[in-house]
Amino acid sequence: MITRELPKSAWQSYFDQVSKQLKEIELAELEVASLKLGDQIETEWVPFYGITYDPKDDLVEFVLEGLDHLIKNPSQIFVTEDDGGLKCIDVIDAENNKHIARLKEILKLPPA
Repeated sequence: MITRELPKSAWQSYFDQVSKQLKEIELAELEVASLKLGDQIETEWVPFYGITYDPKDDLVEFVLEGLDHLIKNPSQIFVTEDDGGLKCIDVIDAENNKHIARLKEILKLPPA
């Protein structure tokens, strides 16, 4: 597996591409890790409908069944890829909290 940082200029287009490849059967869990709260599982293995980045409001949004998770002012985004597909998305916010979306199965993405 390879983890790499996405440049901010690529956030919107990368997430648009991920959302286009998602199907209702794609399952994900979402965890938030911070020094203040520790590790908190927001939701476990539910359908993952999409992820977006809005540059105007500087906002990342994860949309999962029963959860619309918003991250204001993200500072860094890392993706973990394996076998030509996406396995995990880590978003670090302005307060250094880490929002981690893990996919149960690798999401195949078209070549860049």
